[in-house]
Amino acid sequence: MKLTFRWYGESDPITLEQIRQIPRMSGIVSAVYDVKPGEVWSEESIQKLKDRANENGLEFEVVESVPVPEEIKYGGPNAPKLIENYCENIRRLGRAGVKCVCYNFMPVFDWLRSELEHIHEDGANSLAYDDATLLTMNPAEGGLSLPGWDESYTVSELKDLLALYENVSEEDLWNNLSVFLKAVIPVAEEAGVNMAIHPDDPPWGLFGLPRIITCEKNYDRFLKIVDSRANGLTFCTGSLGASSDNDLVYLASKYADRIHFLHLRNIKITSERQFYEVGHPTECGSLDMFGIVNALVENGFDGYVRPDHGRMIWGEKGRYGYGLYDRALGATYIVGLFEGIEKSRANNRKDR
Repeated sequence: MKLTFRWYGESDPITLEQIRQIPRMSGIVSAVYDVKPGEVWSEESIQKLKDRANENGLEFEVVESVPVPEEIKYGGPNAPKLIENYCENIRRLGRAGVKCVCYNFMPVFDWLRSELEHIHEDGANSLAYDDATLLTMNPAEGGLSLPGWDESYTVSELKDLLALYENVSEEDLWNNLSVFLKAVIPVAEEAGVNMAIHPDDPPWGLFGLPRIITCEKNYDRFLKIVDSRANGLTFCTGSLGASSDNDLVYLASKYADRIHFLHLRNIKITSERQFYEVGHPTECGSLDMFGIVNALVENGFDGYVRPDHGRMIWGEKGRYGYGLYDRALGATYIVGLFEGIEKSRANNRKDR
C-alpha cells in the first residue's frame, strides 16, 4: 500500500513540510480548489501541485476530488458538455502522473454531521452525527451550517437546487450515474487513471434526496454498470460503517480488487443512526480496523490509503476533521497494522 495524506493546498494550515515528516508517508491527496465544478483544470495548476509535492519529497498520484457538477447528477440539459469537461480533466491528470481519482455522486450535500465539536471524556473533540437532530434543520431556509458545502451556495441558490431534485428518484440518479460512467471510464482507462467512487456519508437518504452508494447490493449494481478495473471504489470505513447493515470485514474481502483508495477512520455508534468520530484504533470505536485491513491484505489490496477524519487533540484548532495531530497518529497506526499483517502472512508462508 501507499500511505497518503489529504492536503488542501496553500491555504491549508498544515504544511507539506509537516506531512513529509510522518513515517512512511508517500504522497499527498489534493485537488485544484480555485475552479468551479464543471470547469476544466489548467495544466499549469495541476503541474504546480505536482511540483510542490515533489519539492517536498512527496508524490501527487491521488486527486480528491474532481467534483461532479450537480447538473450531471440531476440530468440537466448541460450535462453532456459538463461530462466532456470532466473527461478532459481526467486526461490532463493522467498526463501529469495521477493514478487515482476519488469522487462522489451525492446530491447537493457532501458528508453531513449534526455537531462539529463533540466533546470526549479525555477533552478531545470530533465530528458527530445524530439523525434526529439533523432532520430538525431546514437547509432550504438557511437552518443548516456545516462544512463541505455551506460556503458554496447562498440560501436562495440552495433552495433552487433542492427544487431541481424534487422529482429525481433513486432510479433517475442511477440512470444519470450510468450515463456518466459510460462516458468517463473509457477515458480513464486510456489515461491510466482508476476512478474511485466514495460512498455516501452517511449511507442513507437525507432531506428527500436520494443516495445510492450505500451498501453491498448497490456496490454490486455500480460495478456492473461498466465492468472495468478503472471503475472502482474508495472504501471509506467511517461512511459505510455508520450503517449496522454493512459488514465491513466482509465487504473489504469481497471488493478488495476493485478498491483503489482506502479511507481509514473509526466511529463510535451510540444508537441507530447516531455516532461520533474517535481515534483510529479498533478499541476506540465500533469498527474492527484490524479485521478490515487483514481482509484487504488477504485479498490482494495494494492501493492508496489515507487516515481519514481525526479528532482535534492537544489544543489544535483547524479544519474540522482535518487537523494534523490525530491524523498523523492514525497514519502511524495504519502503518503498524499493514506491517504486522503483511509480515505475519509472509512468515506463515515460510513455515509451510
